[in-house]
Amino acid sequence: MAKQARAIQTRRTILEAAGAVFDEFGYESATIAEILSRAGVTKGALYFHFASKEELARGVLDAAITTEGVIPQESKLQEWVDVGMVLAHRLPQEPLLSAPIRLSADRRARELFGTSWAGWIDYLAEMLTVAKEQGELLPHVDPRQISMLFVSAWTGVEIVATAAVSDGDALEDRIAMLYDCFLPSIAVPGVLGRLDTAPDRGGRIWAAHKAQARAAADGDGQVVRG
Repeated sequence: MAKQARAIQTRRTILEAAGAVFDEFGYESATIAEILSRAGVTKGALYFHFASKEELARGVLDAAITTEGVIPQESKLQEWVDVGMVLAHRLPQEPLLSAPIRLSADRRARELFGTSWAGWIDYLAEMLTVAKEQGELLPHVDPRQISMLFVSAWTGVEIVATAAVSDGDALEDRIAMLYDCFLPSIAVPGVLGRLDTAPDRGGRIWAAHKAQARAAADGDGQVVRG
């Protein structure tokens, strides 16, 4: 078990280093040597987990589809909001989450191994389908079409937020504004008024998740709600 845990941690360390390098240099300019230097592992350890730079990039893309930190909510639409807000909170500090956007936006990289967008669209569409079944969405809403548009918009907002034209707003502020524009066109009025889209929503949910994890580690099974 200890050996398996070390292997899992080594793989994670390599992926985080690869994410940082891809995020900083892009796919073409990233080198295995730089990834090894950042990861602090041997070449043999890296190639045990990943046979090539392409496999590393695929691993980074796979890691992009994460709902870590998102706490289940009675309102599935609120939970859908929380996915994007938690990601907006985490992404500026976690290259493993921001690198997939740079890889997906790179045409050459897309030709080699695709993008993370399809996975996000599928996941968010499933959430909206449940929200619609719960009566939270307007009758005309197509969960898949809305998810495709939202992933496109979320990605665009992140790219602009990190570009030179940034007006200084944090990513969380921009994503909160995006939800405020999107939600009135899809949510039933009674649900819309109860949704929390404050810019600090992602940070609060992430902190609650961390507290829940600490409680579980201490043997406390209490569930922490956002």
